Amino acid sequence: MIDRRRFEELVAEAVDSLPRWVLERLENVEVLVEERPPPGEPNLLGRYHGIPLTRRSNYAGVLPDTITLYRSTVERSARDEDELREIIAHTVEHEVAHFFGISDERLRDLGAY
Repeated sequence: MIDRRRFEELVAEAVDSLPRWVLERLENVEVLVEERPPPGEPNLLGRYHGIPLTRRSNYAGVLPDTITLYRSTVERSARDEDELREIIAHTVEHEVAHFFGISDERLRDLGAY
């Protein structure tokens, strides 16, 4: 659909568009793009990996948490660049919610899934 550089630009736009209070809390979090999801999870759009804010106590000196978007899956879900932008933004918001300790179940309850 689009080249990797443009995809990464859309990811950066999605992150930059998060509310200021969210961006201020996103310390030690790296946002990554990988071409494909892990084996056995072919439909995965993104994943948060780390220690959610709600479970942190002694957090000094740890590797960054990561939010990874899987380009092939995200692109396959979109018809055009406008829809791709929306899916990327939604995926970033979803994974950031996990960083804040919000579970998939709670996101479903909120209608954000």
